[in-house]
Amino acid sequence: MLRSRHESDSITVMTDGATIDIADDQILANRIIRGLIAIREHLGCSLRESLEVFAARYEALRDERPDDFVCTRDEYWVGFYS
Repeated sequence: MLRSRHESDSITVMTDGATIDIADDQILANRIIRGLIAIREHLGCSLRESLEVFAARYEALRDERPDDFVCTRDEYWVGFYS
């Protein structure tokens, strides 16, 4: 199902990533794919939109809970290509 531009914008604005905590455990544990799946299922959004929300939440968690991550910022995205 394709979303209209308006629907996509409302998902991004509505969530802005920082407020969606559904995938926090996956984000902190560096389980990127599982986190993306959780966000997609929760929001009913596209893969691209879920990646945007994931990245925004990742940054929020890096600021709020830096010691809870299982790896450093430099190690986090190694091997993940989007």
